[in-house]
Amino acid sequence: MLRILDQRILLSVISFLTSLQSTKVLSAWKKCGDRECETAMSRVQATTDYLGPDCRYLNFKTGEEIMVYSKLSRKNENLWTGSKGKDFGYFPKDAVKIEEVLIAEEVEVLTKETDFLCLHGDKYAFE
Repeated sequence: MLRILDQRILLSVISFLTSLQSTKVLSAWKKCGDRECETAMSRVQATTDYLGPDCRYLNFKTGEEIMVYSKLSRKNENLWTGSKGKDFGYFPKDAVKIEEVLIAEEVEVLTKETDFLCLHGDKYAFE
């Protein structure tokens, strides 16, 4: 009985730590094509397969096309945000090459707490 209780406590701790990681603020600032970050900044092509560490990240395969909507700045400049079909998330800028620049002038804005939550379908996942 005690062993089952120990396993449940361990699973609860792991679940809690995982949820903290997936809601962690990655940067306080981001660069966008407009103040609302609704305009696509560029079209890029994946140069490698990428599988992100959690549900906030965009997974893709080499050759797939991604539309970029924002780029984290200051603290974490290596992560961009984009979409591939219905999928949306963060990915490393080193995993893609720019095919077409759509917005030449970038605007730096503060990130929001909702920028770092997982989106499942049409609902945010609060872990």
